[in-house]
Amino acid sequence: MRIGLIGAGLMGRGMAASLLAHGHEVAFTVHRNRDGVDALAAKGAREVIGAAGLAASSDAILICVTTSNIVERQIEALKPHLRKAMIVLDAGTSLPEVTRRIAGDLAGIGVSYADIPLTGGPEQAARGELGVLCGADDHTFRTIESLLKSIATTVRHMGPVGSGHTAKLISNFLVTGMAALVAQSFAAARAAGLEWKPLYEAMLNGSGNSGVLRKMVAPALSGDFDGYKFSVANAAKDIGYYRDLAAKLGCDGELAEAVALVFAKALETGDGGRCVSQMLNH
Repeated sequence: MRIGLIGAGLMGRGMAASLLAHGHEVAFTVHRNRDGVDALAAKGAREVIGAAGLAASSDAILICVTTSNIVERQIEALKPHLRKAMIVLDAGTSLPEVTRRIAGDLAGIGVSYADIPLTGGPEQAARGELGVLCGADDHTFRTIESLLKSIATTVRHMGPVGSGHTAKLISNFLVTGMAALVAQSFAAARAAGLEWKPLYEAMLNGSGNSGVLRKMVAPALSGDFDGYKFSVANAAKDIGYYRDLAAKLGCDGELAEAVALVFAKALETGDGGRCVSQMLNH
């Protein structure tokens, strides 16, 4: 299949490399940052100009950007150039109601839409070992299932359009909550004069052992506070989206409010582009 990529960042480039390795063609556009795209081109991906060039080169468009607002802007630019029977996939973490609105709009011109948010980070993307939480109608899911298996070892069809983003926001609520707990727990250990290494090693044997704990703390013990490559700004955005979702579902939002406050304070201390594991360094 011919895939057009919007968002050639760490995640996008990793997915593109996996798609190329599985025999798919990849075209991409770059707006500002050329980091890594030359290496992607060397693997066989082709750079094209603008939305028109991307749509003309593709059967499916893969969007990997950070917010629903950016997704909407990309769809607005793409829409005049999309053809009937094309498929657009949103791999970011977006608001489910925006996803459903876009899907309804594109259905009017015969274009299918699927939300395919991801579990895993850049390392998993580079190895083709992501998880996918897919929201799509049954026909679209069957059409893209083998494509998704080119980038992921776990692919789950969560239900109709919007279901994938709903599941992802719930998953990221858990992740951001754990990151906040890890940061504050080790801040308390520092204040108490406890050494982190023996505390961490003991935690690995307990119920607190988790991917978040290991990604944040293990590298920090050697002075690397960028071990968990998930930005503070994206974490703050995701917990904000989850709060919106929880309110619409009528779920208790007290814990979400507390987690959101942790990340709001982290944003105030510096660049939102910092990794969440940098919260250990304050």
